[in-house]
Amino acid sequence: MTTAFLSATEIARRVKAGEASAVRILDEMMLRIQRFDRELGSLLAIAGDEVRATAVEIERKRKANEPLGPLAGVPIVIKDNIVTKGLTTTAGSKILAGWVPPYESTVVERLRKADALIIAKANLDEFGMGSSTEKSAFKKTRNPWNTSHVPGGSSGGSAAAVAAGLAAAALGTDTGGSIRQPAAFCGTVGLKPTYGRVSRWGVIAFASSLDQVGPLTRTVADAALLTQVIAGHDPRDSTSLDQLMPPLDTVGQVKGLRIGLPKEYFADGLDADVRKHLDATIDALKQQGATIVDVSLPHTALALPAYYIIAPAEASSNLARYDGIRFGKRAEAQDLLDVYMKTRGAGFGPEVKRRIMLGTYALRSGYYDAYYKKAQQIRALIKKDFDEAWATCDVLLTPTTPHAAYRFGAKATPLDMYLGDVYTLACNLAGLPGLSVPCGLSDGGLPIGAQLLGKPLDEQTLLRVGAAIEAAVGLGDKRPTGIGGLA
Repeated sequence: MTTAFLSATEIARRVKAGEASAVRILDEMMLRIQRFDRELGSLLAIAGDEVRATAVEIERKRKANEPLGPLAGVPIVIKDNIVTKGLTTTAGSKILAGWVPPYESTVVERLRKADALIIAKANLDEFGMGSSTEKSAFKKTRNPWNTSHVPGGSSGGSAAAVAAGLAAAALGTDTGGSIRQPAAFCGTVGLKPTYGRVSRWGVIAFASSLDQVGPLTRTVADAALLTQVIAGHDPRDSTSLDQLMPPLDTVGQVKGLRIGLPKEYFADGLDADVRKHLDATIDALKQQGATIVDVSLPHTALALPAYYIIAPAEASSNLARYDGIRFGKRAEAQDLLDVYMKTRGAGFGPEVKRRIMLGTYALRSGYYDAYYKKAQQIRALIKKDFDEAWATCDVLLTPTTPHAAYRFGAKATPLDMYLGDVYTLACNLAGLPGLSVPCGLSDGGLPIGAQLLGKPLDEQTLLRVGAAIEAAVGLGDKRPTGIGGLA
């Protein structure tokens, strides 16, 4: 029996019980990668002998009755903007092509300590700047449900690999929806924890006040399991919260919970197919005893313009370090200024250059107050909207995306692409936890996601409601069929 589509929770259980071999699981996953990823394009670097040594060590410990970690034998892929010692890390950019880090990110350290198998690095939009994984410098990733469609982004490689059974779980990063949106497009679960809940040490920065690491998984229970492993205080990250992660459970109990429906998220622009499945999700939660509450988040429409000032401004500062001097690509040049210009000109792609220029402009003397300061004031208003909403509800339910996955090339302009993030950006601006859970398939056979937004540090409630949605209207045993023989 194939283990390719088993949950991470079930794989770990079988390995610990001696019902499955970590080595055989690894071998099967590597064969699937060889067979299917040429067409899918979800991965950039594949682990070698070191991951096999890990699998062998897991088997040794099991036979010796030594304790095994909670992710024993679980094959996991890591988004390629998360640093992995000894395994190429590029952030999807030519400017870091071939870079092999000499150190490990905190989240990967914690996965290894939990006996996970780190099998590959996942493709992404360059430096996380994109919503389709078309902006990688190396390849484009396809949606396993229909390879003519995008997988979403920027964590598109992570979502596609999990959906296609090339990994049991993945890590992504979410700056404005980059875990939740590809999770919705690919039919996986995607959790963005509260800002500061998970360490960003060893994560290549895009926008430091917005970035957060989180899991993409097959089930809500798996998302809870991975979050439990990677969360917790890290003194190496100055933004890490000194808060213990409480034990997470995914008992799908919603009776008595107040679930808010923000009217701004159900206005014009929402695809009828998505609305139909959200209505079915709402009905299912009502039947399970939840109370549905209408709420308003009046500054929602300002989230997108505020985000596209704040995020590029922070990116322009963070990406200044890629100058051809300290590490990464270095162009041949006649003098220092020429080194900077040629290295950055050849190393960065068009979308990254666009955002650097936009952010640099917004931070210029004489423009700072009009743009960056004003955007931060709007950010405070958006957070205030959420704070007021919690007086009448325990969790918010919205669409994750306005529509299902679209065809490659369908978004003709950057603005068209940015508008696809309209439901996910406010969560990052307010630092809240957010969860996307599959809630059905479109008429075209593509996944649709329901988004849950919660109070700060209340991942637990999101996971419980997510489990209820998963059980009532989730995809069940449905698997992608966009690549021949995938199942």
